[in-house]
Amino acid sequence: MKILKKAITLNVGLVLMGSAVFAQDLNDAKKAIDAEQYQKASSMLKSLVSSKASDGNNYYNLGLVYLKTGYIDSARAVFTKGITADPKNNLNLIGLGEADMLSNNPTSAKTNFDKAVALAPKDYKTYLYIGKAYLAQDKPSDDVSKPDFTNALANITKADELDSKDKDAEVFLAQGDAYALQKKNSEALGPYMRVGDVDPNNRRAKTQIGKMYKESRAFPEGEKELQDVIAADANYGPAYRELGELYLQWSSFGTDKEKAAKAIENYKKYMDLTDKSLESQLRYAQFLFYAKDFKTLEQVATALQVPANDPKGIVVSRLKGWAAYENKNYPQALTYMTEFFAKEKDKSKILGNDYLYLGKSQLQAGQDSLAVMNIIEAAKIDSTNADALAEAGLSLMKAKKYGKSAELFQMAIKYNPNGKGSLTNYYYLGQTRFYEAYMAQKEKKPFNTTALVEADSALSHLNKVSPEFALGYFVRGRIANLVDDKANPKGTGIPYFEKYVSLVKPEEVAANKTNLSESYNNIGAWYSDKDKAKAIDAFTKSLALDPADTYAAARLKELQSPAPAAKPKAKGK
Repeated sequence: MKILKKAITLNVGLVLMGSAVFAQDLNDAKKAIDAEQYQKASSMLKSLVSSKASDGNNYYNLGLVYLKTGYIDSARAVFTKGITADPKNNLNLIGLGEADMLSNNPTSAKTNFDKAVALAPKDYKTYLYIGKAYLAQDKPSDDVSKPDFTNALANITKADELDSKDKDAEVFLAQGDAYALQKKNSEALGPYMRVGDVDPNNRRAKTQIGKMYKESRAFPEGEKELQDVIAADANYGPAYRELGELYLQWSSFGTDKEKAAKAIENYKKYMDLTDKSLESQLRYAQFLFYAKDFKTLEQVATALQVPANDPKGIVVSRLKGWAAYENKNYPQALTYMTEFFAKEKDKSKILGNDYLYLGKSQLQAGQDSLAVMNIIEAAKIDSTNADALAEAGLSLMKAKKYGKSAELFQMAIKYNPNGKGSLTNYYYLGQTRFYEAYMAQKEKKPFNTTALVEADSALSHLNKVSPEFALGYFVRGRIANLVDDKANPKGTGIPYFEKYVSLVKPEEVAANKTNLSESYNNIGAWYSDKDKAKAIDAFTKSLALDPADTYAAARLKELQSPAPAAKPKAKGK
């Protein structure tokens, strides 16, 4: 008996020793998961599953890795094996429930969670992991599954009650996550700070606090929190990711070049420390887009390897199209964007920028009608794209497609009535409508008087909101001249020409020489038989601007010539 007892004692010692080594290995795997080093964690856990095939903890954590990297079916298979290998361990049932949540099957999830509770109804970890499964906060961004915050908080609260001595920081971390994911940062802050009290070496809670500061646009405070994490652990990748995200927002998405560069630098560091997952590479590509590093973006997007039939291939087509257009590789941009629209069947996932770059690429290819249609769609989704409507309008105006150009400026005004660049849209609407009518008159065709009235109305608005915008008066004068009664002119354009010449500053004369000369000629012509002195002054100023102006020279000569002598009367008459 003594020998047997000794043997039993020795065996127990070996088991405990093995458990200690195994626990350290499992903890390392968990740390790798937290640091988003999923390939490393997967390798460690597969080894543990092989060496400790009867311990359900190993299967559960390996299954979590599969869930976090988007392989739900593989996760289910691992959890199922874990249940068989260790039927008294309820974690793999919880894992199956999380897989159900990620597959948008809450009924099946509840069934698995209930089975898990039945196995260990007094264990706080049962409720903690069920709560985390309801959150599924680290799921792939598939836009299908959504966290169930009500059930998540109910279970996490139950876990907190059972962990009455507050020994496990993971409970507070889960509480913080439940609030943070709902953007309830004030409620999340307390639990996250408690994490540090229980586990001073926990990096994620402090990283989350930095992230919340970023979301509140308290950038210096967020920067400090994240840099503190990096100072404590220079290899903790998620802190670099959040620091990159912070700098990107702080840069106003590329406006501040220095901070945009820091954003890219930190995000690259995050990728170097993690697995360079497809998701992180796509996000890096987005960083490059916002930082306006389009050359690197095109290289990165083109080099991205996406498995066949992976829906993320659609996103890659998008990014390649955006980058190619910005790099003036217009035919390739059109190819990529056409490919993107052919692949993306869900219209709710199409962004304003997608329509924008497709439309702009079509415009470069001369596909005007399609281009206009897509650029208008881009502006409907995002009014900031109204700038592109104006840009397309200018392009068509240069191509002398004045009617189509005017329609685009109308749309630009509709979607951007008072924003940046809106005043010039009113001006260009007037100008394009004038050119449209002028060309019709020149070709002896009737012109659209209704469109000219609309254009004059736009210029009238411009005159009111920006009375110093000189060119608005000039174009308004041109329109008035065009519609004036040719047989009995009213001179309705003259006040606008006079206002225009009065507003042009001396330093602006050289740039406005042609328009000024035209204005003075119109003024001179009108006053020729009404106020000779005014007419002479106007034609003189016109010639000073353009000595080669034959019309002004002839009219000035005519006005300055002495009046012909009266013919003598014949005798006897």
